[in-house]
Amino acid sequence: MFSRITTAVACISSLFLCQTVFAQIGTPQLDGRMNAVNTAVPFLRISPDARSGAMGDAGVALSPDANSVYWNISKLPFAQKKSAVAVTYTPWLKELVNDVFLAQLAGYTHLNENEAIGGSLRYFSLGDIQFTDINGTLQGNFRPREFAIDAGYARKLSDHWSLGVALRYIHSSLASGLTPENQPIRPGRAVAADFTGFYTKDFEKDNGTVNNWSFGFAFTNIGTKISYTQSAQKDFLPMNLGIGTAYTFGLDEYNKLTLALDINKLLVPTPKSDSTYPDKSVLEGIFSSFGDAPGGFKEELHELMYSVGAEYWYNNQFAVRAGYFNEHKTKGNRKYFTAGIGVKYDIFGLNFSYLVPSGTGIQRNPLSNTLRFTLTFDLSRDDK
Repeated sequence: MFSRITTAVACISSLFLCQTVFAQIGTPQLDGRMNAVNTAVPFLRISPDARSGAMGDAGVALSPDANSVYWNISKLPFAQKKSAVAVTYTPWLKELVNDVFLAQLAGYTHLNENEAIGGSLRYFSLGDIQFTDINGTLQGNFRPREFAIDAGYARKLSDHWSLGVALRYIHSSLASGLTPENQPIRPGRAVAADFTGFYTKDFEKDNGTVNNWSFGFAFTNIGTKISYTQSAQKDFLPMNLGIGTAYTFGLDEYNKLTLALDINKLLVPTPKSDSTYPDKSVLEGIFSSFGDAPGGFKEELHELMYSVGAEYWYNNQFAVRAGYFNEHKTKGNRKYFTAGIGVKYDIFGLNFSYLVPSGTGIQRNPLSNTLRFTLTFDLSRDDK
């Protein structure tokens, strides 16, 4: 019974993210079967804001806003407003249940012309779940939940470059209170950090408009392993390397268009051919993640995830967005189109996004046909 419950605890978040691992690769070459990389607390990799959510989950190099705390905190010193906050609500598995959701509160403020601080709170509720033993006897009801608290600092190094660091506390309570075979299940706890960088430059055109090119990188969730029992093997956090670029075309006085591209890779070991994960330290896992795939370099390339997005603004008051996310068929097979709109009036902004799965025979996305929204507030009317 104990092994059954601990296995459920370790996998429950992955089940809600619909990233099941099928047969493992047993030869040096890829054979088309699933060999996805799973981690603990995968809610940390769910896009928490509707703006990037409408652009295929691209956000590492987009123009800064309050949700930059999640994507790339080093963007904050370049934000136009001195301070802002954002609130996001994301229904999860809406077509199946109505009590699973992700919510985030994020914000930042400038300390001076070169420095900014930011923070956020992410809360993931997995609804009410009824636990039973192997005989089907009711063991009680529980409401699994996870949350992360972030705080960070960013500083300009020049007129174009900035760096940032964020610290994160992670709490994951999936089956706390159960004691199968006198082995209590406890909340999983971990700490992590983000290390990020950002570059941006304007290009003035002859007609008076301005184009902008931005580039960013973000090492996120670099931290301790997490476990739910005293004896269970500890699991990696979803440590990730994201690289992004964005180019904004100033079409005229009222119209501008931004194109964005993000590439992401999990910095955790790939499952071995015997369906197990190597027992490595955090640093070993990070460095080996670039060359440990059973299928060699070709499989390593398959572990890259791509996000492309476009954003059109009219008069900085109305936005239309679209995007596409692609993950290789052997690494989770998530493929979906996204779309959304944004409106801004005075100090208030409201963004919506909608996800549409694409292709055939792919895994159902928990956000399929779901509308999520972000409400933003500029706490200072004037630019910095």
